[in-house]
Amino acid sequence: MMTAKEIRDSFKSFFESKGHQIVPSAPMVIKDDPTLMFTNAGMNQFKDIILGNHPAKNKRVADSQKCLRVSGKHNDLEEVGHDTYHHTMFEMLGNWSFGDYFKKEAISWAWEYLVDVLKIDPKDLYATVFEGSPEEGLERDNEAAGYWEQFLPKDHILNGNKHDNFWEMGDTGPCGPCSEIHIDSRSEEEKAQLPGNQLVNKDHPQVIEIWNLVFMQFNRKADGSLEGLPAKVIDTGMGFERLVRTLQGKTSNYDTDVFQPIIKAIAEMAGTAYGQDNQKDIAMRVIADHIRTIAFSITDGQLPSNAKAGYVIRRILRRAVRYGYTFLGQKQAFMYKLLPVLIENMGEAYPELNAQKTLIEKVIKEEEESFLRTLETGIRLLDKTMADTQASGKKEISGVDAFTLYDTFGFPLDLTELILRENGMTVNEEEFNAEMQKQKERARNAAAVETGDWITVKEGETNFVGYDFTEYETSILRYRQVKQKNQTLYQIVLSDTPFYAESGGQVGDTGVIVSEFETIEIIDTKKENNLPIHITKKLPEHIEAPMMACVDTEKRAASAANHSCTHLLDEALRQVLGTHVEQKGSLVTPESLRFDFSHFQKVTDEQLREVEHLVNTKIRENIPLTEYRNLPIEKAKELGAIALFGEKYGDEVRVVQFGNSIEFCGGTHVSATGKIGMVRIISESSVAAGVRRIEAITGAKVEELMDAVQDTLNDLKALFNNAPDLKVAIRKYIDENAGLKKQVDEFMKEKAAEVKARLVANAKEVNGVKVVKAVIPMSADVVKDIAFQLKGEIPANLFVVIGSVDNNKPMLTVMISDDLVKAGQNAGKLVREAAKLIQGGGGGQPHFATAGGKNADGLNTAVDKVIELAAL
Repeated sequence: MMTAKEIRDSFKSFFESKGHQIVPSAPMVIKDDPTLMFTNAGMNQFKDIILGNHPAKNKRVADSQKCLRVSGKHNDLEEVGHDTYHHTMFEMLGNWSFGDYFKKEAISWAWEYLVDVLKIDPKDLYATVFEGSPEEGLERDNEAAGYWEQFLPKDHILNGNKHDNFWEMGDTGPCGPCSEIHIDSRSEEEKAQLPGNQLVNKDHPQVIEIWNLVFMQFNRKADGSLEGLPAKVIDTGMGFERLVRTLQGKTSNYDTDVFQPIIKAIAEMAGTAYGQDNQKDIAMRVIADHIRTIAFSITDGQLPSNAKAGYVIRRILRRAVRYGYTFLGQKQAFMYKLLPVLIENMGEAYPELNAQKTLIEKVIKEEEESFLRTLETGIRLLDKTMADTQASGKKEISGVDAFTLYDTFGFPLDLTELILRENGMTVNEEEFNAEMQKQKERARNAAAVETGDWITVKEGETNFVGYDFTEYETSILRYRQVKQKNQTLYQIVLSDTPFYAESGGQVGDTGVIVSEFETIEIIDTKKENNLPIHITKKLPEHIEAPMMACVDTEKRAASAANHSCTHLLDEALRQVLGTHVEQKGSLVTPESLRFDFSHFQKVTDEQLREVEHLVNTKIRENIPLTEYRNLPIEKAKELGAIALFGEKYGDEVRVVQFGNSIEFCGGTHVSATGKIGMVRIISESSVAAGVRRIEAITGAKVEELMDAVQDTLNDLKALFNNAPDLKVAIRKYIDENAGLKKQVDEFMKEKAAEVKARLVANAKEVNGVKVVKAVIPMSADVVKDIAFQLKGEIPANLFVVIGSVDNNKPMLTVMISDDLVKAGQNAGKLVREAAKLIQGGGGGQPHFATAGGKNADGLNTAVDKVIELAAL
């Protein structure tokens, strides 16, 4: 029986023998494509080639790509773990042709690999072809069907509808028919009773799709029409886990050597066995699936958070923790302990897992512990909701309450239903679904973008010249209109551009494009599928006119200074804290820089100062920039250049060097470190477990900060009569103030003792109760102290009501002896009612309560009201 590793290697070897270049997997987290958060298909890393933005270096490529899906065809996060073959993180084996071979070769090689190499029984295979779409003028894909007929009988070649057999990149862009290969893994008895062709695409757990061959031959325009692609593309994707299951003779992906080592570790941790209890089995499958997703995401640079991609990862992690908590009794953090078995299983194919092991463990552990605390809070809230519902004579809690639990505390509906069921209660699911729909509509409306077709002005490719120029002659290649949030913008592609497009943490350039007729402001520059896109609020009237592209040089210089400074910071942090420091993210703007890095404790003030001094020393040394462009990646590694985990690098890279600081980088930089001016670290904080963040400013911003500090210092000196030693002067004032405060406290104690004595002397006895009543100008704390002293001196039959005023704020204080409380008196109720007369409110315990208000004029009346209500 072939192992998962052997199967992965055999796929690559087969397509390598067919002239394909084997390329490494791209990161699962996507950083520079605004249309995607995660790699959800093997073709993502080739989008710029498929869209024609860049030529293909290799016409034929193949790989095994790590992917993440939480929605889409046949897949929803809440279903993962409940069946045998759907996952969040999965590997996709794929082969591509960019304008080279097409349907014939794709189909024949798929057949050769499955049947001749892997020895899968051909009678178990079925192929689907696109049935056509008369409304779009598309015929059945008879070409693909004809090639399949060379290998399969006609009853194994099935028509598929547009949903299943017409692949589209998005609402617009490359698309085309596809052929899915399905395999029937049922027993011979089941096959004899019902042929597999009746179960294809019917969600049967043993009749599943394993390989999809996409034939991109059209381009979908904004109006929905189709036009032929000049260069046709083959894009295939085979589910690795499903293939392993087939070859290992299993009926579930989770029974293969891809998942079993992890599941066995979970079972041992939970003191149970897999295959004995359905609910526990589901929980173990969920955790085994999700630990892979979470670990790979963190490795690729995406930490759990409350926004966008980070929220997806946090949601997946919490789902796994919740299943462990509910069904496996895991009340403490446990998932991080599964990392060693995951690395043992997948570390050879993906060595980045082992390299990031410590960080992954710390992040997962902290997230688990945080959510377990949230889970306990949520359960207490649900307990209260249940009690309130039962108290009102109902057994159904509101869907709004259930949605609050879901939205705020991460409680999926099924967990709420489970706890309710155990208490003989239900939830209004219709209300919950309505709230969920409202949230989805809010998110959809916020993200809704209406994108027009690209309108081509002239053919050509973009040439970035921004490393050498900030002004350059250019012309418009194409443009399109984009509408979002009631705003109309235009995206423009230039033939030559000095504008740096946002990527690698550095924001995009701004500036203008100028022709002899007009000046158009560029408000931002983004990168989409590796294509620099210039964003404007207005379209040039003379679209074909020659133009000069001019970058805002002041902002560019400030961004470059901040970017170069992040490199120097990286080197200094490694020097001060240790070589374990690795960059985990950055943000470079003209105003400031942000640098995230791996480190497992707070950086001390002394260490920060040392880092800052090291960087400023490098700045003063005015180290010139050494830049290597189009350097073979192996040469870059030989130089010792630092690469970032989670970044996709090509065969050739750009390396930026300032002395000992050598990094892979595509950003803009100063020509020498002296141009940075100076750096000042303004904050250091925690981003996540094992990840710290430094924020800093450079150049003119440091001057502004120093000016503000100097102005503040001068103002302080003026306050202290321009004392020559401000620190000594301030310490003197603090000591004097402390002494005065002590004197005041002693005076107030004496005053309070006098007041207390006077109150006792003036007390009246009413029906055997000593009533102390007064209105005095004292603080609430002093009045409280007096009240408790009175209770200590007169332990029985005591009723105290004192009105006080401090800084024009009225306060009512009521103290009642315990015997009177037992007799029915309640200070809290009395003070709440009387407080209305001072336009306030309050409360407390039966023996002691207070109330504040706004109307000091009503204080005497309020004191009398307390006594009236007490009816002594």
